[in-house]
Parts: sequence; C-alpha cells; structure tokens
Amino acid sequence: MRQRFERLSGAPSWMVGLIGALIWSGAASAAAQECRPSKSSNEAESFGIVSVPLAFGRAQAPELLPGLRIGLEAAYMPQVDDATATPTICRPGKGPEDVNIASIIPRPRFSVPLPLGLALEASWIPPLRVGGVKANLFGVSVGRSFGSIDGVVMAVRGHATFGSVRAAITCDDDALADPASECFQGTRSDDRFSPNIVGADLAVSVPVAEGRLRPYVGAGYNRMAPRFRVNFTNRVGDVDTTRVIVNLDRLAVFGGATWNLSYRFALTGEVYAAPADAVTARLVLRSSLLP
Repeated sequence: MRQRFERLSGAPSWMVGLIGALIWSGAASAAAQECRPSKSSNEAESFGIVSVPLAFGRAQAPELLPGLRIGLEAAYMPQVDDATATPTICRPGKGPEDVNIASIIPRPRFSVPLPLGLALEASWIPPLRVGGVKANLFGVSVGRSFGSIDGVVMAVRGHATFGSVRAAITCDDDALADPASECFQGTRSDDRFSPNIVGADLAVSVPVAEGRLRPYVGAGYNRMAPRFRVNFTNRVGDVDTTRVIVNLDRLAVFGGATWNLSYRFALTGEVYAAPADAVTARLVLRSSLLP
C-alpha cells in the first residue's frame, strides 16, 4: 500500500485528484445501496405489521395423535396507514410506499406425523404472479404434544418462514404517473421483501362438546430479520437496488378453536397478534389423507 501511495505521489496532481474522486464516489455509491433504519423507524414498523400474517402460526389446536393432513389457510393482511408507510430513514421526502399489496394471503399446508411423537407441518406459496404480486414463500414447523386424549393437551413448537414476496412497492403505476414523485416516468419497480422469521411457541387446549371442539390459547417469541431490496430504474436509466436491513424481536399471542366437522374434515379459526405491531385472523380447513 505504501509503495502504491509513493507511485501516486509522483503522478500529476490532476490524476491523483481524479482517482481520489472516483474512489470517494464509488464508496458513497456503495454506502447508498444499503440502509439500516432504527427499530423505531417507519420502515421497521411497516415490516413488523406485514410480517404478522406471514409468520407460520399454529392455526390448529394441540393434539396428541397428529395425522397426515392437507389444508388451506386464508390469513388477513393488516393494512398499513399512509403515515407509517412513508419512509423516514431510507428515502426521506418520498411519499408512502405501496405496502398494502393484498388483503388476504392464501397458503396451503401439509402435515406429517414423525417418530417420537413429533409432527411436521410445511407450506409453500409457489412463484405465480397474481395481481402484480409474486410470492415464493415457505413455512415449516416441528412440534410435540403432551397430555391426555380426552383432557388437557399442551404443545411446544418451533417454526420458520423464509422466501420472498415481489411487488411494485417503491414505484407503482400511480407513482410513475405523478410528476411530483421520484418515480415519475421510470419503470415499474419489482421490489423484493423477505420476512425471515424464526420462532417458538407454547399452546394449551381443552376439549369441549365431547371432543368435537378444542379451544386453545398460546404465546411465543419471534426473531425476525426482514430484508427489502428496491428494484427500480428511473427516467434517466439509473438503477436503484437499495437494500433495507433491520432486525426485530417480537412477542406473539394467539387463541382459537378447532372444530372437527367429521372424521375427515376440521376447521380452525385463530386470532394471532404481535402486540407491538398488528393483529391478524386465520381460517384453515384441513382434510385427513387417511381413512
């Protein structure tokens, strides 16, 4: 490094200045591609709200004899108000992001019993673009239950949600047509949000109506590392690929009930909340794959 500096020191001053300017501009450009807002920022609050329905919740009363089942979940997506959707750290001065890209999130679920009394449940939303939104989202959980078949059942579970959701969040069609927007006459953004959630929870259920209905309550902890990447080209051809990085820790509480409609079908309704962020509701219809 010293030898390089000595060689540069013998170069014309204009060359040294040019090299220094290029190095500085390159460093500034690299720094501008990454933003780390505080946990109290609007960006972090928006990520927290959006992540609530994406967390792979239990959505089923604890049971001692898990079966082979397939199900379909519909979860409500809490709406983010314009004030919260307006960036305060990463893009100051910009209007609200188009965070409310959906009102309902459908998600298939598949349950498999494992040895030692464990149960595995998994989910995958395939990468099909619907209404401008393309998700490639995975959920997985492993749990174990304790108790008696006709009495109180307690269950512990670990879960994770990973993958991504892509949509025009930074620059949607309205922003592209707004002369006051930095998106004006650019290309429709294809931004990517990755929730990156891992957590654990504990739930307790009690049978009523001769076991046909099992109300349950529970609580858990979620560690979230949401990541957001802008993908936008402005009207002069500059590409914005800014990454927004924040880590969050959240307490979760939930409650619901599983109603056994028949020996094959069961319906579960659940209210799931991260008190620091938002509340969502889930409805899951499951069917046993074995007689």
